[in-house]
Amino acid sequence: MNAKQFIVIPANESHVGYAEQICEEMAQSALARGTGIARRKPEYVANKMVEGKAVIALHVDGTWAGFCYIETWSHGDYVANSGLIVNPTFRKEGLAKAIKKRIFELSREKYPKAKIFGLTTGFAVMKINSDLGYEPVPYSELTQDESFWKGCESCVNFQILQSKEKKNCLCTAMLWNPEEKEKELRTKIDQKTKAKERLKNMQKKYSLLKRLQMQLKKTVKKTHLF
Repeated sequence: MNAKQFIVIPANESHVGYAEQICEEMAQSALARGTGIARRKPEYVANKMVEGKAVIALHVDGTWAGFCYIETWSHGDYVANSGLIVNPTFRKEGLAKAIKKRIFELSREKYPKAKIFGLTTGFAVMKINSDLGYEPVPYSELTQDESFWKGCESCVNFQILQSKEKKNCLCTAMLWNPEEKEKELRTKIDQKTKAKERLKNMQKKYSLLKRLQMQLKKTVKKTHLF
């Protein structure tokens, strides 16, 4: 992405005027992909902007270039980064990755203890999620909030989801779990600390060995003199 041409920032009330354009492009994109994701109203998107729960990408000329927003479930225990959309004019610029990264950071800032998850059939989004540290998980690891699953009712694959009792579908579930990441971080820190201790001990042994070798040389030299 050409950083000089675009800015990717948390949205606010000053961006409300873009809401209608964003919603229209979301609907057109869903239609082109053959998915039945529920259409969002401009008022809903505008409210996300006002609440500071969205990220917008803008071209230097003021044209909106991309958007994504935060949704919470199970009383804030789970967070989803939803509605990712890039203006067709600016696709292939790496904006999707930049937006996903910034909305992920915003989610962590606002909900540091929440599990961040997503459902997608798109390989590109899976790759971005993987780069951010998301891991594939069974659906049982996601929120069981009925209001979340109700959003799947407009999807063309909803019957499959129902037949699988919400345990599986064509979408891949991916999750970023702060507790697991903290454990991984602690493990890495412990491993690094132990590695430093081993190196320190090896250096001590090497230093001792060098002193012993020097002492031995001195002893041998004195013996030859006599």
